[in-house]
Amino acid sequence: MNLYRLARPLTFTLEAERAHRAAIAALRLTPTRHPPHFPKALCSTVAGLTFRSPVGLAAGFDKDAEVVEEMLGLGFGFVEVGTLTPRAQSGNPRPRLFRLRKDRAVINRMGFNNLGQPSAYLRLMQTRHLGVVGVNIGANKDSEDRIADYVTGVRAMSDVADYLTINISSPNTPGLRGLQEGGALEELLSAVRGARRADGPPVFLKVAPDLEQGDPERIVRAALDHQIDALIVSNTTITRPELRSKRAQEQGGLSGAPLKMLALDALRRFHSASGREIPLIGVGGIANADDAWERIRAGASLVQLYSAMVYEGPGIARRIAWGLVRRLKRAGMTNISEAVGVDAR
Repeated sequence: MNLYRLARPLTFTLEAERAHRAAIAALRLTPTRHPPHFPKALCSTVAGLTFRSPVGLAAGFDKDAEVVEEMLGLGFGFVEVGTLTPRAQSGNPRPRLFRLRKDRAVINRMGFNNLGQPSAYLRLMQTRHLGVVGVNIGANKDSEDRIADYVTGVRAMSDVADYLTINISSPNTPGLRGLQEGGALEELLSAVRGARRADGPPVFLKVAPDLEQGDPERIVRAALDHQIDALIVSNTTITRPELRSKRAQEQGGLSGAPLKMLALDALRRFHSASGREIPLIGVGGIANADDAWERIRAGASLVQLYSAMVYEGPGIARRIAWGLVRRLKRAGMTNISEAVGVDAR
């Protein structure tokens, strides 16, 4: 029995952000379990890192690196913390997080609220290394030089990150997505490349799903030119498909089930543009093993989720992982890497 489904009605009586904080508090009080043992069929190597499962926790849930060990213990193959900015900031005014229950979706306009990189650094220094931990970095809203903020993040967090994610795709910091544009992206990635240590962690770039013609080709070319190790496709969307929930027109990024097809299409476009020269991580609307399997077959070496956990509970990572094991067996494959991009071959 999925115990979370019994508790969910009570959880949903709380305002969304308060429920999120309650979940973090409860996890911190829970004895840390060792990560579950999954079959070797799920183990793969991406950007030089070994992942025991391809199912990861996307940035946004554990912003300040408070429950890394706990989430790994729940069955996530890797955890990405953040987004973390050089200085602490409170984010946008509340309310800023909304459940769209009828659509199994979430809208957020959090605005990179976090306690800052120095605070997270100390927590990550004390975290046991139970799995792959990524650190998602961003720029402060009031920064006079956002590229300098990313350089600061790379230098500040490299010692405690298995990989770093350059997040320029959030819609909730005004002007941030402008860093995805041609000249700005080249300048940013050049600065990041200059800030990396030779022995530092791999660097991933997180992109938006709201793409113009030619964007995937341009972004892939820039990423390869500046030695980015993987692309995360994608962040939340500012578009609004047909939705049924009352809060459907709230400003912010939309995630969850309505993002699924847009994110899948973006992944396919990046896979086509990349020619398998750079690994892809699929995010957006993944709620079950079928969704994850589809994303992997479309070209994702790894997948991440967050919003689906709101509706399905913390056991979702383990359920998806075992579901992928069954799909591998049905497909006659011995390792998850064999399934990556098979639908595009």
